[in-house]
Amino acid sequence: MLPIVDRYILGEVAKTLLAILITLMLIVASMLFLRTLEEVNLGALNADLVLRFLGLQLVRDTATLLPPSFFIAALGALSRLARDSELVALNACGIGPRRLYRALVLLALPVALVTGWFALVLQPWAAAGIAEIRLQQKDQATQIAGVQAGRFYTEEGGKVVVYVGAIAKGKGLERVFVLDRQGDKTRIVVSDSGRHRVDERTGDHLVTLIDGHRFDGNAGEGNYLIARFREYQLRVAGQGPEPQVTKKSTTPSLDLLESADPLARAELEHRIAAPLAIFTLLLIAVPLVAISPRQKTSGRLLLAFLAYFTFFNLQQLAETWLGNGTTPLWLTSFWYQVLVLVLVYLVMLPETRWYKVLRERLGRGHPGPGGDRD
Repeated sequence: MLPIVDRYILGEVAKTLLAILITLMLIVASMLFLRTLEEVNLGALNADLVLRFLGLQLVRDTATLLPPSFFIAALGALSRLARDSELVALNACGIGPRRLYRALVLLALPVALVTGWFALVLQPWAAAGIAEIRLQQKDQATQIAGVQAGRFYTEEGGKVVVYVGAIAKGKGLERVFVLDRQGDKTRIVVSDSGRHRVDERTGDHLVTLIDGHRFDGNAGEGNYLIARFREYQLRVAGQGPEPQVTKKSTTPSLDLLESADPLARAELEHRIAAPLAIFTLLLIAVPLVAISPRQKTSGRLLLAFLAYFTFFNLQQLAETWLGNGTTPLWLTSFWYQVLVLVLVYLVMLPETRWYKVLRERLGRGHPGPGGDRD
């Protein structure tokens, strides 16, 4: 059974971690929910898929939230203990940084395992689910160039106007109105039903109307042509065919491990970096906490923020360099974790006990001018 002190430290950090993680999850969920509603409003996503789509996005992003949550929780909990002079009391009883590390590692291990599970298993699964939903929405053609039911869609500089009253299941369009002014005469086409698809070769939008009426003529002229048709097709120029790109984020981790592609290697190391960051940030968090409330905390707090932002910015840079071949594969993309760890300890070096003892001994061994050595 763990000692009382270890259980106390673990409990304080765990409670802070849970509170921070819930807060960050709520913030991220609200932001993703607003983006999802915007896609629904634009017709890019079916309203019935909102909750599933939102859940998959949260599962995908959880692995990136756990390392900063653990870092902030360790800093916050230890800072609270220092502010209440509890770390001073523990230090006076012989419980120093080594004991803090031991207690925090006991919490970091399960958090790292959960993070690794999310990053290596659930993250590609969720990314594949999101890609599948987007592909289904594209195949179902529930939108026409970003316009959903009940809105007007204009193209060719306003010469073509399409209105869809409703979108039925099975790629069906209802109450369709088309105003075409591309030729010499204005053409109005109305139909109770229709279909829409995208030409994969050209990227053009093909709107097919079924059993409707067509009116050809210009306003103010009496020579109108009124016709009834069984099928009428309108081609609207699109943005060109979309490139078919296989995303590495949807590839299972075992497949990435077997691939020799630098992009696959960068994606795999991006997933491994999440659980590894738990231990790196743990090694940074403990020295950044002022044990005594008399010590200045503003400088340590600033250093903590700099270390945090430098850590995750260098992560993106290192993974980009590895993916495009700027850095060799043997270097990996984990060098930034070692670099940030070394920089933090170098900045904190003058405040360490052994550095002060070494400096004091060196000062005694080199007396000033005119002085005698002992």
